[in-house]
Amino acid sequence: MKLFWSKSLLAGAVAASLLGAFGAAHAQEKVTIASSMPALEFPFFVHMQEALTKKAAEIGGIELIATDGQNKTTKQTGDVEAAIIRGVGGIIISPLDSVAMAPALQQAVDAGIPVVTIDRRVEGVPGILAHVGADNVIGGEAQGKLIMELFPDGARIVNLQGQPGSSPAIDRNKGLHNVLDPVSDKYEFVAEQTANFAREEGASVTEAILAGLDSPPDAIVAANDDMALGALQVTQEQGLNVPVLGFDALPEALASIRDGGLAATVEQFPGGQSSTALQTMVDYLRDDKKPETLILLQPIAITKDNLDKAERLGEIQ
Repeated sequence: MKLFWSKSLLAGAVAASLLGAFGAAHAQEKVTIASSMPALEFPFFVHMQEALTKKAAEIGGIELIATDGQNKTTKQTGDVEAAIIRGVGGIIISPLDSVAMAPALQQAVDAGIPVVTIDRRVEGVPGILAHVGADNVIGGEAQGKLIMELFPDGARIVNLQGQPGSSPAIDRNKGLHNVLDPVSDKYEFVAEQTANFAREEGASVTEAILAGLDSPPDAIVAANDDMALGALQVTQEQGLNVPVLGFDALPEALASIRDGGLAATVEQFPGGQSSTALQTMVDYLRDDKKPETLILLQPIAITKDNLDKAERLGEIQ
């Protein structure tokens, strides 16, 4: 009887040892993940990609295939299709257009490849593993609340909107209007126009708007820092003291706030989004850990008074 129990215990120990070894090997198996940014011409997305690369090295055992959509839906679609053909383990993507990228991502899901969207959502694709981003509606609301703080008696506002069709542009604009529309008797949008998240367009659109107004606005709010910096350039050239609010907390914007240029920006922690998205994907691939379908970080308004809260403060000169 004693011998029987000894053999059983030994068999159990061996089985447990083998299972543990298998689990450890599974946890450390090499995985290939494709990442796709909408356009690496924008510093915001460069930072997000760098954060992905850094997190991949930190986790270990990850082959990260980084691609640049070059601000073209056709290019980003082609990159996704190439990743599907290659048979990658997963795709992390910030879709250029929340609708136009749906067919390619549906192909990935149908091929059994888990997809995590980051910063920008995609519409109409059942089976997306998760979306990791900032709550851009809350970010837009933070801009609106700050305008009310700066101008308690009311203000005339120019609104530079982001790229049509992109979820951040839609959500940030929604948040801004959520706050200011109920008090439209005091806070008036004298002009609203897209400048496609681009600095040059931010400058040219602002110049055209100012030329068409009888008097300068009280504030200019922009859906990203590039447009805000373009608008700031125009106001400075024209000698106007108009507060300009951006969004994204780019190092250049933070430096401008420090030096008395931009009035504010909104921090949405893009590096945190990237690292969270990659960890979410790896946990799923290695440990079968199914994440929440929506993971949102909380944006905050950054002014001169709380610059220390900015994620990229250490990068400013």
